[in-house]
This record gives sequence, structure tokens and C-alpha cells, in this order.
Amino acid sequence: MAHPYLGDLQHLVESHIDGHLISQINYRHFFSGAAAYICGHIFMSLSPVGLALKLSDKDITELFQRGAMPLRYFPKAPIKKGYAVLPDIILNNKTELQNLMLNSLRHCQKRQS
Repeated sequence: MAHPYLGDLQHLVESHIDGHLISQINYRHFFSGAAAYICGHIFMSLSPVGLALKLSDKDITELFQRGAMPLRYFPKAPIKKGYAVLPDIILNNKTELQNLMLNSLRHCQKRQS
């Protein structure tokens, strides 16, 4: 059920992101979780597989070296290119998580330009 994910995702975003960006972010349920959108693009999702962020290829590569995993919603589903599921070591570091969330927002805003 996706409902708990939507509330948890919204709380997570609002506790890490500055107020002026909050009004630009939309949230939607999807098949088994929830996604946060900016400029019409998903920048973050929360589902049974974890918290995933959309980032540049360089950032994704660095995160994979630190234990992040590719985003795959189901065991045999294709990998969602450009997303990383964050490991606990990052999720438990508020400053790093906040910086990555801001990087994700900026990355998706640039795609709109």
C-alpha cells in the first residue's frame, strides 16, 4: 500500500528542504510507493526498496561506490537509469542527505531548462 510512503516522503522532504522550494514540489502515489516531483520530473521516490534520488551520472557513480544500489522496483524489473537507492549510512547523516536531496532537485530543475 502506497499511502504511508506518501506521508513519509512528504515529511522527509519538508524536514530537509528550504521553504521556498517546498511550494514547487508535488507528491504522487505510484504502484507501491510515492514520488516527489519538481518541474514535472521525479527527483525522489520512497518505496519498499528504499529512498531513491535522481542524480547526475557522476553523483550516481560515487554513491554506488559508497554502497548505494541501482533502483529496481521489482526483482526482475529493469533498472531505473539515473537513480540510486541510498544506503543507511547516508540516510542517517542528515547533512549529507539534505545535500543530496538539494543536488537532486537542482539536477531535475536543470533538465527543465
